[in-house]
Amino acid sequence: MRNLLVAFLVFTILIIIPPQNQIPVQALETDNLESIIIEVEGNPLEHKKYVEAYHPFITVIATYNKLFNGLALQGSPNDLAKMGSLEFVKTVHTVQTYQATQFDVTTKKQGSVNSVEDVVKEYPDIVLPSALNNTTYTGKGIKVGVVDTGIDHTHPDLQGNYTGGYDLVDLDDDPMETLETEGMPTNHGSHVAGIIAANGSLKGVAPEAEIRAYRALGPGGSGTSVQVIAAMEKAVEDGVDIINLSLGNSVNGPDYPTSVAVNRAAELGVAVVIANGNSGPDNWTVGAPATATKALAVGAFANSQTVPLLYDSLTNKKISILPMAGSTPWKLAMDYEIATLDSTEMKGKIALIQRGEVPFYELAKNAEEEGAIAVIIYNNVDGHFQGAIHDQDEPINIPVVSASKKDGEWLAQFATEQNHSYIETIYEKTSSGIATFSSRGPVTVNWEIKPDVLAPGTNILSTVPEGYMPLQGTSMAAPHVAGVIALLKEAKPNWTNEQIFGALKTTAQRVEDEEGQPAEPIVQGMGKVDPKQAIETPTIIYNPSLSFGKINEYRKTQEVNVTIENTSKQSRKFSFNIPSKQQGLSWNLPLPFKVKAGEKIDIPVELSITSPQLEKGIHQGWLELSSEGEIYHLPYLFINETADYPKATGFEFSLKPFSKDEYSYRLYVTEETRNIEVELYDPHSLVYDRTLLRMEDTQVGMNEGYINSRDIGKPGRYLAIITLQLEDGTYESYETELIISPEL
Repeated sequence: MRNLLVAFLVFTILIIIPPQNQIPVQALETDNLESIIIEVEGNPLEHKKYVEAYHPFITVIATYNKLFNGLALQGSPNDLAKMGSLEFVKTVHTVQTYQATQFDVTTKKQGSVNSVEDVVKEYPDIVLPSALNNTTYTGKGIKVGVVDTGIDHTHPDLQGNYTGGYDLVDLDDDPMETLETEGMPTNHGSHVAGIIAANGSLKGVAPEAEIRAYRALGPGGSGTSVQVIAAMEKAVEDGVDIINLSLGNSVNGPDYPTSVAVNRAAELGVAVVIANGNSGPDNWTVGAPATATKALAVGAFANSQTVPLLYDSLTNKKISILPMAGSTPWKLAMDYEIATLDSTEMKGKIALIQRGEVPFYELAKNAEEEGAIAVIIYNNVDGHFQGAIHDQDEPINIPVVSASKKDGEWLAQFATEQNHSYIETIYEKTSSGIATFSSRGPVTVNWEIKPDVLAPGTNILSTVPEGYMPLQGTSMAAPHVAGVIALLKEAKPNWTNEQIFGALKTTAQRVEDEEGQPAEPIVQGMGKVDPKQAIETPTIIYNPSLSFGKINEYRKTQEVNVTIENTSKQSRKFSFNIPSKQQGLSWNLPLPFKVKAGEKIDIPVELSITSPQLEKGIHQGWLELSSEGEIYHLPYLFINETADYPKATGFEFSLKPFSKDEYSYRLYVTEETRNIEVELYDPHSLVYDRTLLRMEDTQVGMNEGYINSRDIGKPGRYLAIITLQLEDGTYESYETELIISPEL
């Protein structure tokens, strides 16, 4: 086996619900088989023959050769352990299997309801997926692959459109959501599938599209990158027209393996739609595979809604609260007293509890049993979070919300210092716009603008096992666009994916902020999608987002070609509106030009930049292209010298599969470096403990390797400080939590 080993990358579903502890599952006593996916060098078909000839007790379940080279294998742990020593094996990825026992279908999940009408009554600001479809099309005849946590294909609103799929977690033909007997149950894939094509009491965006499900994420909604890629490959093999990926990681780079696989799938004719991420509102937070050049990355648009706020009139203090998924709505009409856990009496009060290791459901249930009228759980780290409360038997009948650490500490002090710590609830209507959690671009290394477009991503009602539930996240925005693409494919069967993507971008509605100014390109891309306008557009701009790269020279001229197609039956005139003069920038735009009916032409757009006359960092804006009374807004971006982008990201460190003496590591680097060090500190005292590893001869992109266990040091939980010395001699660092397993 090569010395270069690849660690696990855990992908998470892009919905704002934090993971909870996985429930351990006992394997069947009569079934000692395990499954793995191996990545190989060379021809996987030849390696399949080798394994079958020389390892007869191992079954080759699947062969992958379209998006990556690999085999899915099943056998005993002892037999599978031998695979790591084969010369052609590049990487081994374990796949979990679970006991198949009867699931109690009468158990009702907290937060889901049996009737769409009940949800609409309870949540007046709810968003129905069908609201985005302003056309007469239904997606009939179009196949959409959902790579996710599986789906509940027995759901009455999904079973009619479900046409099969595959389970890359259990390696079988039943891509059902994770059940309670198998670990932490999931509902994410069912929710995504319902947004695309539910066809029952709830209607999806494209209610007659076919749904094929590919379960790549197991209990709790996580899985390895290879499971995700293998699921995509199976979807391509099955002939899907569209793949939806409402998942991602923190690696902001265009050449991460999943991003490469996405681009390959696109080259094979599949339209790939990806959630942009939920790490906003900071810049540079888009992660793979949404960073893929040939995919359509989708950010979340927030519809206007009425939200509750806590309010203290004496200090004019307003506190934002976020309802937990599964909670009853916060509808308090009176002032109520705040009670902390130190209080002797909670009856009739709002319980204030800091987030910790106890599950949210238990915290809230205990407070309810003590008579609390509502529960606020505040963060133990900076920032907001949105949790979920789930139970198997007893629902929580009081509202449960989350608050930031800062606001929670203010409330705790307020409750301690006031003799009568009453807090008021007020209700304010928010403006529509970009959701604050929606990840921002741009992409490092190639400096592309992401997201590409926006779609509804807050308070989205869709299907979940045994009912319906409103959820939010870019996970909900992406399937809206997957459904829209199904509509376009039905309406325009001869259009290529490039034409469809271009039409969606060209006709997207640019979103403005609260001051009436257009939101930044790296926040919205081209804007909110409009299916009807995309179908009827007389003009397609194939690449309307203009990236001029990173400028390191004193003066540099960059040229980008814009491809314009006239889809109408008449010639159309085009002209660029001259942008306002700006010091350090000089535009060379084409003179007015004409595009004949049915013609497609390339137009050069040239920008000259004098670097010292501009501030360092991200520079972005909009060009205006006019045609026959229409104005098309083309976002542009360049990086002057440097910016606050992450110089390294996605550090992974894990035990090599089937090994007790080797660890593997991976680190994605976005800039040339002299060396990189990973130092470990005590997470509580912040006292330096040791240097874990030092990397020389690094490259832009993925850097990986392995360490023998004798060189690791003592196991435990650490704060890892990753320090890079850049080529110019300066240093950059970032920190992450690292757990070294004691199982050695």
